[in-house]
Amino acid sequence: MATQTTISPHNQQPFVTREYPSESSLDETIKKAALAQKAWCKVPVGDRISIGHKFMEEFKSMSNELPLETTLQMGRPISQIPGEIRGFLERAEYMLSIASKSLADVSLQDTDKPGFRRYIKREPLGVVLVIAPWNFPYLVSINAVLPAIIAGNSVLLKPSPQTPVTAERFATALTRAGVPKDVIQVVHMSPSLTSYAVQHPQVDFVSFTGSVVGGRSVARAASEGKSFTGVALELGGKDPAYVRPDADLNYTVAELVDGAFFNSGQSCCAVERIYVHESIYDSFIDKYAAVVKAYKLGDPTKPETNLGPVVSLASAERIRKQIADAVKAGAKALVPEELFPIAQPGTTYVAPQVLTDVNHSMDVMMEETFGPVVGVQRVSSDEEAIRLMNDSPYGLTASVWTNAEANQESEEAFLKFTDELETGTVFLNRCDYLDPALAWTGVKESGRGVSLSKFGYDQLTRAKSVHMKIKTT
Repeated sequence: MATQTTISPHNQQPFVTREYPSESSLDETIKKAALAQKAWCKVPVGDRISIGHKFMEEFKSMSNELPLETTLQMGRPISQIPGEIRGFLERAEYMLSIASKSLADVSLQDTDKPGFRRYIKREPLGVVLVIAPWNFPYLVSINAVLPAIIAGNSVLLKPSPQTPVTAERFATALTRAGVPKDVIQVVHMSPSLTSYAVQHPQVDFVSFTGSVVGGRSVARAASEGKSFTGVALELGGKDPAYVRPDADLNYTVAELVDGAFFNSGQSCCAVERIYVHESIYDSFIDKYAAVVKAYKLGDPTKPETNLGPVVSLASAERIRKQIADAVKAGAKALVPEELFPIAQPGTTYVAPQVLTDVNHSMDVMMEETFGPVVGVQRVSSDEEAIRLMNDSPYGLTASVWTNAEANQESEEAFLKFTDELETGTVFLNRCDYLDPALAWTGVKESGRGVSLSKFGYDQLTRAKSVHMKIKTT
């Protein structure tokens, strides 16, 4: 029997091992999911929502056990895991609060002709395969898993091999709350088994979050299957920020340091490139580098640590190479590595770095880093900033930092950015945050599809039109 073993990033020790099923065993799991969904979708929406609220209470009851085991799986500082738990519950609460309205029939009564009645139903898709990432294992999986179940689907949850226990915790809380055990099943799968599941005739939809390479693999597998299986892809990012001349520098610096370095930069919507107006560039750089130098990189199980290792030795090597290549091409590194003695070659500890004198010929400004590194480039105008922000194969989020409260012109300038930027979300004076009331979506190589908001429910259901001619004489 093939297995997978999770290696703790900070000490490179095995944490847990899980077995992969055989194809025949996986067939049986999917069959059970399909059968259970037929009964689950008949449970009234209000009852499903009530179970969803019980699920939140069950998950809260686990909250003291989650930080350490999550840190041991993926390496984020233990002090920062409770924030993910709070975000998980916030998203769950919002998606439950809009479920009844989002899943209700769409009446066309106002335009019905005499003797006719028409409406549009929202029906579940069937079996939804959710392929979740390791970097925010709870916060990302809630986006698809809970709305899919509340909408009447059954879910096969495939976690990353890095964070298998998180999916098991999630499923346990759901079943304890009253979700039938075959409606939510955790499946640990190899890449070949995952492709097999994507192509399975009883899998009706796939929600994938991960790398562009992984997304292409899932999309290719779906296209080569016998069914026209729908696929949602939430992929990478190279998210830009632009700091205008009137930005509140102290506030902006603090927010953009956190936006770039939280979770060691391992976030699809981390700030990876910053454009600063030339009139404030030097002041911004001085303040920014000073904050980064104060980070405490170390053992993520220690409460004082606020920057942990990256996920793997291979990831650490790739990040170091991207920095070295940029410096070799003319970039200037502002943070001395000696400040972080634990960050040695051959370890997963990577010193945080701020690079200036960068340009778009460098991978550090064009390719996703997924590490504690940010490039900062000087610009002379809003127009130059827009051009550079759009010069990217990605389009997940972008942020603009300006004093819209005091200056009407700045708000108008920001609204121009919302029209011109090629991205899924545009922020003003904030970054790296998902509001569950807003659609989470990307363009270009950042993917396709939508999660969260009412549109998240639309993605996990299909429209069925009902057209009644009542009066026939």
